[in-house]
Amino acid sequence: MRPTQVRPIEPADVPELVELCIAARRESTVGNQVCAADPEVIGRQLRTLAGAPDSLVLVARGEDGAVGLLLGRVVGPSPFTDHTSLAVEAVYVAADQRRRGVGHALMAGAADLADQAGARDVYATPIPGARGMQRFFVQLGFSPAAAHRTTTLAALRRRLSPGTSGGGRRFGRRGLDDLIAHRRQSRIPTGELPVLDPAVQDPSAAKRRQVSLAVHSRRAAESSTTIS
Repeated sequence: MRPTQVRPIEPADVPELVELCIAARRESTVGNQVCAADPEVIGRQLRTLAGAPDSLVLVARGEDGAVGLLLGRVVGPSPFTDHTSLAVEAVYVAADQRRRGVGHALMAGAADLADQAGARDVYATPIPGARGMQRFFVQLGFSPAAAHRTTTLAALRRRLSPGTSGGGRRFGRRGLDDLIAHRRQSRIPTGELPVLDPAVQDPSAAKRRQVSLAVHSRRAAESSTTIS
């Protein structure tokens, strides 16, 4: 079996990624929190995300096409912090491709970019009620951080090192350089700093909302989505 290839998405990848998003929506009992139901809307949103400054949209490709995706962004520095972090907003692997290292390969690709951007910490936002995604991040060493989970980039790299990553392969040097160049070219000319996600820039504020979010999550049936 050919190793999984992970790289930044290209325009031709969008239709396949739309199908993956729809599959993720179907699996979750809180599908409306995963993505829209309209394929055309999803495609437009993916293209917008891929072109946004500091965005990170990766695709994992196998022998039969796209088998997984990762959505994230590099945040900071900002008026609230001198540090740069990676925020992983979604990871999904096709149901018939799980337990083959695809999720680990996607996270390794994201870690490569985070390292190049000077990120020190990695934040992740599991889909509410998705126990499989929760387990995936726990296995990678993430710990609770209000409504997020977090780990240091160094610790994540140790978990993804050969022998623990399930055999996934990171995307090539050329793909990483192209994405870094795109991020630099996309920065606002005025030099304005990007605004951090409120839960990242002010964990104490997010913690105050955690109780109400937890109550809401318990009311929804838990998803059995598995991504690793």
